[in-house]
Amino acid sequence: MAVAVSCAKDLGNYNYTDLNGPSISGIPETLDVLTMQTLAISPVIEGGLPEDSYTYEWKAIDRNNDNTVTEIGTEKDLRYRVALSPGAYSLYYTMTERESGIMWQTTSSLTVSSSMSEGWMVLCSDEGRTVLDFASAVTSETYRDVLSDNPDMPQYNGPRRIQWLSSMTDASSPYYLLTDDGATRLGKDSFEWTEEYRLLYESGAGEDLVPYSIVSAGFGKMIVSGTDSHYCETMGFSGLYGSAVNKGFESSPYIGANVLATQIYAAVYLLYDTTNKRFMGYCPLLERPDLGAQEPLADLDTMGEIAEGMASPDEESVVGTAFDQYPEGYDLVYMENTRYDPGNASMGVTYAILADGDSRYVYGIQCGDMLRYADCPYVLGKAYYGDISGCTGITGEDNLFAFSSLGNFLYYSTGSTVYRADLSAVPVSAEVQFELPGETITCLKFNLYQNSDNSKKSYNLVVGSETGSGEGILRIYEGYDSAGDFTGATPAEEYDGFHRIVDATYKERIY
Repeated sequence: MAVAVSCAKDLGNYNYTDLNGPSISGIPETLDVLTMQTLAISPVIEGGLPEDSYTYEWKAIDRNNDNTVTEIGTEKDLRYRVALSPGAYSLYYTMTERESGIMWQTTSSLTVSSSMSEGWMVLCSDEGRTVLDFASAVTSETYRDVLSDNPDMPQYNGPRRIQWLSSMTDASSPYYLLTDDGATRLGKDSFEWTEEYRLLYESGAGEDLVPYSIVSAGFGKMIVSGTDSHYCETMGFSGLYGSAVNKGFESSPYIGANVLATQIYAAVYLLYDTTNKRFMGYCPLLERPDLGAQEPLADLDTMGEIAEGMASPDEESVVGTAFDQYPEGYDLVYMENTRYDPGNASMGVTYAILADGDSRYVYGIQCGDMLRYADCPYVLGKAYYGDISGCTGITGEDNLFAFSSLGNFLYYSTGSTVYRADLSAVPVSAEVQFELPGETITCLKFNLYQNSDNSKKSYNLVVGSETGSGEGILRIYEGYDSAGDFTGATPAEEYDGFHRIVDATYKERIY
């Protein structure tokens, strides 16, 4: 239905009155469009004066932010190549009688989605040059080298990771590109870039930090740049990374944390001291006066003693008996945070592969909350120990590893073959899951989804490989219904035509 008012230039609050005039139809009440597509609407006008007796206007009002009004057409029929930012809009179509100034108006609900609002972010190396491709779940098309659409963005070389930090950074630029040349945020719509997105501007000391990954827990996040660990507080502070927290030792590139719990107050992070070859705990909130102004960095035994000193008589601090002593004297091969929690204490296990010559061992350590404030009733957990030295090809220098959040499983690749080791078995041995003849596996991981609707997809195995001709292929193997057994499995999803795949992270729909 059309309504009329004598004011034709304002969309404010007025008393509208139905008049005998033209009837407008043919405009859907709800519309869904993609960016860069053409929005075409041909209203049906019945009654009223000849068509040239009116002016026409199409306006979109942004319902996401500040009600910004954008004029998108001035003809009776709309033909608009969508350049609006993704989000929710009110679409107004207004006919104004030239002589009287009376206007007739209809309103529709318009939802704009990006063709890149959901899909796989595939980080590749083109002989060292960073290339980000996007396999869209919206259009089923793959968009190549999407960063090249940013003419002012510098070329980053040596790609490492592409990450999504949904709640630990600016909502308009939640994606982080990590490379040997440095790190930067990317915009949420189509990976747009500005100078202010560089990680340099998140460093309190003005250092151009070069992280391997970003790990968040509680009210902060941590990175390792070079051999130094840096912490960023995001609760009531500037949100900048401080100076190195490791004192007198070098840190491995890996950081352990509880990635399962949704509410942690005084998070404990897990570092590996490569100088003295031991695990270290870091609880930044221990420095606060209300927590005793204590040293936040300590070996795990000392961290457990600090926890005991802060516990009430009926509280336990360290849970689990998988091993007696925290390991020392080993080389850290790999470490990964999972959501697997054998004790149902909202403490995901952090698995570490340690080496002593040709021997390989897996330790599972849980990090919790020093204050046991919310989800986690414990501070540390000794969840797992196993000797995996007997697993086929486990010592290969180019091996890739991935730990499942579904169960106590380790997956690893050697060349073109993927193995699974059931860590609950004694002795631990490996079985072949599948082979990719003529290809080399370059990426092996489980993507930890953040939206609850996608939680089961976190058990899907993500495999990137390279053919003999240099083509990268991304395959996704279903993991929940298969209970993590990928023996002879065929991929549920497959994408090709990439450069050498370094990392792949799913971009979940956030609007």
